[in-house]
Amino acid sequence: MSAGVVITGGGGGIGRALARRFAADGARVVVADLNGEAAAEVAIEVGGTSFAGDVASEDGVAKLLAAARETLGEIDVFCANAGVAPFGDEQATEDDWARTWDVNVMAHVRAAKQLLPAWLERGKGHFIATASAAGLLTTLGSAPYSVTKHGALAFAEWLSATYRHRGITVQAICPQGVRTAMLESSGPRGQLLMGASAIDPDQVADALFTAIDEGRFLVLPHPEVAEYYALRATQTDRWLGGMNKLQRKIEALPED
Repeated sequence: MSAGVVITGGGGGIGRALARRFAADGARVVVADLNGEAAAEVAIEVGGTSFAGDVASEDGVAKLLAAARETLGEIDVFCANAGVAPFGDEQATEDDWARTWDVNVMAHVRAAKQLLPAWLERGKGHFIATASAAGLLTTLGSAPYSVTKHGALAFAEWLSATYRHRGITVQAICPQGVRTAMLESSGPRGQLLMGASAIDPDQVADALFTAIDEGRFLVLPHPEVAEYYALRATQTDRWLGGMNKLQRKIEALPED
């Protein structure tokens, strides 16, 4: 039987590209999104099923997984792709911090909490987290996004280290700029940081399937991120100096 795949944030951008790629590979796909119309549109396109709702809360995750199991039977692959990226520094509101933490980190934890018992019993399961290059590096202009994407990556690493010997495959997708609504909403500052190297969502999906074939944890649609990651680890002050130089360029831009 073809794999049963659940994709959160599947109504657009990277999620839509993942839905298309998995469906093209023969998977049965459940497309979940807060925007029910967008989810339904993608589901129709890929011959899948849609789910409309907030999948960050424990109850929302439970409803999604229950609906997915009714459609798919077994859930073989779970793509924790939904994310939010509010602008803000250390002064970001408590609500922004809480919402970003819920969507970008705790939604992953809550999904794993409910998926793992069945996966461990079967000895097989595949968890894919969209963590962003922000999880390996940082994101200027959004402290909540940067911090929570580090958290998403850390949780994915923990899952892999803890359960890979029990048949659980974990991967983290870590692109830089991708031509999505999120990048479009970032304005001149986002374009300065990511516009020149931005890629199409389909390229992210292709990079994931290459990593699946090669058995790699890190999915790097922008290969240069590996170099930046190594520099951050081995020459931290030089790397921070370079990032601060970018920050000063951002501050020199006119207000949006």
